Amino acid sequence: MFVPDLPLRTERLLLRAFTAADLAVVRDYRGRPEVTRYLYHEPYDDAAARAAIERLVRRTALRAPGDVLNLAVTLADTGEFVGDVLLSWTSGEHRQGEIGYVAHPAHTGRGYVTEAARELLRIGFDGLGLHRIVGRLDARNTASARVLERLGMRREAHLRENEFVKGEWADEVVYALLAREWRAAGRLSAGPA
Repeated sequence: MFVPDLPLRTERLLLRAFTAADLAVVRDYRGRPEVTRYLYHEPYDDAAARAAIERLVRRTALRAPGDVLNLAVTLADTGEFVGDVLLSWTSGEHRQGEIGYVAHPAHTGRGYVTEAARELLRIGFDGLGLHRIVGRLDARNTASARVLERLGMRREAHLRENEFVKGEWADEVVYALLAREWRAAGRLSAGPA
């Protein structure tokens, strides 16, 4: 179990719980076709954004397998919204998780998503004691692949046309990182492997 003391601070960012006040910004960035191009959902309309906020505000802890920690990412000095990150606790028995992220297009290319996702890897390995964390993405999403590679994750699989998304077959790529690899890179205090 891991219940973070929010907000979390990185060098340039605050990772905080979503609030109902985030509705407009979630509608804005998740409503853009260029943002949702490689996601499972269509661009948000007002109803979809409201439903998303209702989910997001509750995702503040990892109490049991199946739980998701979903945090808003903001600039620490201005509070400007950068995007969101998530860590899903996918298996208690096998101590596994998955990370994900979505960036506001006004803030791409500056390393913010990598910085925020690195903090979620730290939480997963150090806070929750996970053994393995994966990142899954549409194979066409090369920008997301670069984020996972900068995090030190290894490309493990390329699954051909394994998902039917938005009316077409899509390839999925899977990246992963083990706790011992994270520690070997000097990013984690000693803990279970």
